[in-house]
Amino acid sequence: MADQNLILSRPAQVNKTGDADALFLKLFAGEVLTAFKEVNIMEGLHKTRTISHGKSASFPVLGKASARYHVPGTPILGSNQIATHERVINIDDLLIADVAIYDLEDAKNHYDVRGEYSKQLGWALAREFDQKTMRVAVLAARTAGLIDDEPGGSVIKGGPTVATDGEVLAEAIFSCAQIWDEKDVLDWERFLILKPSQYYLLNQTTKVLNKDWNGGGSYKDGQIEAIGGVKIRKSNNVPSTNIAAATSGEKNTYHGDFTNTVGIGFQREAIGTVKLKDLVVQQSGADFNVMYQSTLMVGKYAMGHGILRPACAIEISKETA
Repeated sequence: MADQNLILSRPAQVNKTGDADALFLKLFAGEVLTAFKEVNIMEGLHKTRTISHGKSASFPVLGKASARYHVPGTPILGSNQIATHERVINIDDLLIADVAIYDLEDAKNHYDVRGEYSKQLGWALAREFDQKTMRVAVLAARTAGLIDDEPGGSVIKGGPTVATDGEVLAEAIFSCAQIWDEKDVLDWERFLILKPSQYYLLNQTTKVLNKDWNGGGSYKDGQIEAIGGVKIRKSNNVPSTNIAAATSGEKNTYHGDFTNTVGIGFQREAIGTVKLKDLVVQQSGADFNVMYQSTLMVGKYAMGHGILRPACAIEISKETA
């Protein structure tokens, strides 16, 4: 029988030519991005700006204009002097999540280890994004306004029961809506994020769910959409510890004492994110593979998060007033 070479089908090769691993990176990158989107909450809930270069970006902060009646025969020369300032958000150092896969162990596994690892990288980066932006939102609630006619943030001190009583928590959320209305904060894109324990307290509260009270949500599904026009979300990334100091690589302020934080209320204008390098995934080349008989996968981004308009942020705290 004549010698014959094994004819291999290469599922990761583009159109049967070139790099035999070409499509693996695209698949892995897609899985990381999908995993990031699956668990990330904050990315679509606040202002985001992308820059092509530089180490920071500034956001304008403007005061309010007033209106007046015109007196016939008098010139209109501009009566408003609108206060102007800016907020600067820096780009933090490159944030990475990486994993190295030993080729032989990968071959021995009876399941797709790369797919599982890709999810873990995406989830790790999503957690960091949410944790930092949620801390910034709480810090915004504790911050004064930047210009004279801009109010600062607010802290609702509901006492210990705001964390254990669904009705008390619901009342605090209505107070959030009232505070925003009184500060002329736009009444759309208002959000409140709670830890699961407080979120499910609301789902057991009659006044929140009962149709006779004009409530909404589902006791069966454990879901509640909004209270007082404020959209409710849950997350384990709501800060709840004392983060005493900055972590190396941080160029913005993300630390503070969050031990009494129960919920984070914010309107879209409260905080901002600046992106220099959006989330991408890299795979090591042939030289690395030859040297270590392994494949290195890295997910990374370069962003920064900061306060924009404190008036749009409210912290619900279990402190006593």
